[in-house]
Amino acid sequence: MALAVGVGALRAAFQMLLDAVIAVKAETTMFKPLLGNIKSTLDALQPMIKDIEKYNPKEGLENYAMQMEEGVNLVRKCSKVGVWSCRRKYRYTKKLNELDRRLQRLVDMLKVQGIRDVRETLVSLRNIETVLHRIEGNLVMQNQSEKINGWSAVPEPPPVTVGLDVPVKELKIKLLKDDVSMLVLTAAGGWGKTTLAKKFCQDQEVKDKFKDNIFFVTLSKKPNLDLIVHELYQRKGSQVPAFQNEVIAVNWLQQFLKETVQSPLLFVLDDVWSGSESLLEKFDQFKMSNYKVLVTSRFAFPRFGSPYHLESLNDADATALFRHSASLDDKTSYAREDLSRKIVELCKGFPLAITVVGRSLRDQPIEIWRKKVMEWSKGSSILASNSDLLACLQSSLDALDKEKPILKECFLDFCSFPKDQRISAATLIDMWAELYGLDEPSLSIANLYELTTQSLANLVDKRNEREADGYYTEHFVTQHDMLRQLAIHQASQEPIGQRKRLIIDIRGDNLPNWLTEAKHQFIQARLLSISTDGLHSPKWHNMHLPKAEVLVLNFQTENYGLPKFVKKMSKLKVLIVTNYGVFQADLSNFKLLGSLPNLKRIRLERISIPSISKNSMQLKSLQKISLFMCSIGQAFSNSSIQILEAFPNLVEMNIDYCNDLVELPAKLCDLIRLKKLSITNCHKLSALPEEIGKLVNLEVLRLRSSTELERLPGSIKNLKKLSFLDIYNCLSIKNLPEEIGEMSDLRKINMGQCSRLQELPQSVLNLKELREVICDEETENLWGEPFKSSLININITVAKEQHNLNWLYYKP
Repeated sequence: MALAVGVGALRAAFQMLLDAVIAVKAETTMFKPLLGNIKSTLDALQPMIKDIEKYNPKEGLENYAMQMEEGVNLVRKCSKVGVWSCRRKYRYTKKLNELDRRLQRLVDMLKVQGIRDVRETLVSLRNIETVLHRIEGNLVMQNQSEKINGWSAVPEPPPVTVGLDVPVKELKIKLLKDDVSMLVLTAAGGWGKTTLAKKFCQDQEVKDKFKDNIFFVTLSKKPNLDLIVHELYQRKGSQVPAFQNEVIAVNWLQQFLKETVQSPLLFVLDDVWSGSESLLEKFDQFKMSNYKVLVTSRFAFPRFGSPYHLESLNDADATALFRHSASLDDKTSYAREDLSRKIVELCKGFPLAITVVGRSLRDQPIEIWRKKVMEWSKGSSILASNSDLLACLQSSLDALDKEKPILKECFLDFCSFPKDQRISAATLIDMWAELYGLDEPSLSIANLYELTTQSLANLVDKRNEREADGYYTEHFVTQHDMLRQLAIHQASQEPIGQRKRLIIDIRGDNLPNWLTEAKHQFIQARLLSISTDGLHSPKWHNMHLPKAEVLVLNFQTENYGLPKFVKKMSKLKVLIVTNYGVFQADLSNFKLLGSLPNLKRIRLERISIPSISKNSMQLKSLQKISLFMCSIGQAFSNSSIQILEAFPNLVEMNIDYCNDLVELPAKLCDLIRLKKLSITNCHKLSALPEEIGKLVNLEVLRLRSSTELERLPGSIKNLKKLSFLDIYNCLSIKNLPEEIGEMSDLRKINMGQCSRLQELPQSVLNLKELREVICDEETENLWGEPFKSSLININITVAKEQHNLNWLYYKP
């Protein structure tokens, strides 16, 4: 009786939900695609509801009835959401997606229940021992005598596709190689991965090779191997009993592959999510030339080989897609064509954005087009006005939120930098060390690699080196503007005063309205980012940021003043100042930093250091300073400057791409607590001061790509704690100092591309702690006898020659 009551309640709730979805779907356009998805799921569920009396469900159906009743209320509320209520649209989009997922889980549960009934019927007709013997022993298919007919119902791609002809050719070249069994096709959500996979399956060469032996399986965030295997056999015209556990399901999958792989076989596993590696391994176990698996995913799964990254559309293809989506024809007016070009440019080649925006503007008056272009050009987010687009991209962040929350925070930090600009990995290392406790730089780089594999960023290493050695100056992150907009949108969901990160983008002198309101002067953000353009004049309103630990300042002017409210940021630990202008900039108000008791890290890019060195101050907590592409030639020349008094606890200094640096200032050698000194790509640096021997606590000395540096001072013998000496690409060095043998703790030397180095001093034999030498083919010969036989614990690595722009700075 309880079952009948449960079934009756479920049927009634189901019908109410179906009626509500149909009614609201007809009334509203805002949630029409989402309601269409729910309608499709309900259509699949309807016959199961009708036949539910046949089952004996062990899971209570009352919960699903209650969820359907709640779904009715949700759907009805959606009809009342206003067109311009972006926040409510986003909230209800998430709720509708969750409702659809719950309904799909009910479908899966009832499918399994139905399969169990099949097993019970088989057991009643046949001897149970025979059935179990077939399942667990011989693994013989039930219908061996039947001819297995291939399933060819591969989903058709959309009638109009653009920009996929070249990717299809490239996929064929990569996947159809004899030594490749699985290829991962990866990109962010909405990039057209599934469409490309469908088009690949419909390619004539692919169809000729695999014929009707192509299987297209769409997975989910938590794929059910039991259901996948049953679906495969069903599409082959066979039935199998229910599986008691996953081991048996794997055995049936193996049997399926053995039976089917006699002819060329192609599996397409569509929409595979992170955490499904074990499932992919089960499909990748066969390494045969006629067995191929194409995986589409937002995640790269590097353990399965080098993935294929689907790129954004080029301008021509993006324009063609937009014209189709917006239903433009050859008679379209010049004004609308001009607006189309601007919209395509704003969408940055992102197929889903182009499609969604085009459809939203179809048949709209040109005034609406102009309004949208004006809003988006002024910085308004395209995502905010397109719930479907937002929901597609948001799903990737939702997965991070549950599985790897720190990764999500790292992703959101990308919005601290201007769009279309490379983000220095060294900058992120400084930020994340203080925000998330990632003290070891390699941990931050690992996070960047993970975000890259999940198609949320792109980490570029200009060096192309395999082994990490702590040098990340030439690592950069790039990100599609739509993903940046997603980060900004996510970061701005809280009220301004309560946000974790506050992003301020100022154009000209048009300050945000809230900035002048007294109620927003007290802000809880841990990260503050301010970006200004070349028209901005230094007008700052007072803000109180008692919890701010990171300040990122991006500007484009030749003169820039630190905001006066900086001196009140008592918890500030990291200051990032980046000049994106053409010329190096003078930075004023630098003395404000003297009032910050917790400032640990400073990074300056394209700044004139002489202007800073005029300010006398004491930064007792400062541990690291990085100068990138700065003017440093005249720095610290003022005799009144006491460098050790100014930076008494500095342990790391990085000077990169400072092309006016001819000789390292001797005063820097007063920083006796320094543990790491890195001077890279300073191509005019010709000499180090003899005083460098005073840096007795130095552990790392990096002189990479100092192409005019001719010698190392003999005083380096005093660097008894130095463990790593990097002179890579120091082309002018002809000899190492004889005193190098006194560096008793030296463990690693990178001397690759030191082409003028002719011989090693005999004192190298005294480097008993030396364990690793990185060199090239020429300098490898220098490590022959007697060094090779005496330094028995040494490992010599021959690095491949790297061709990069650093060579352009060298003058022979």
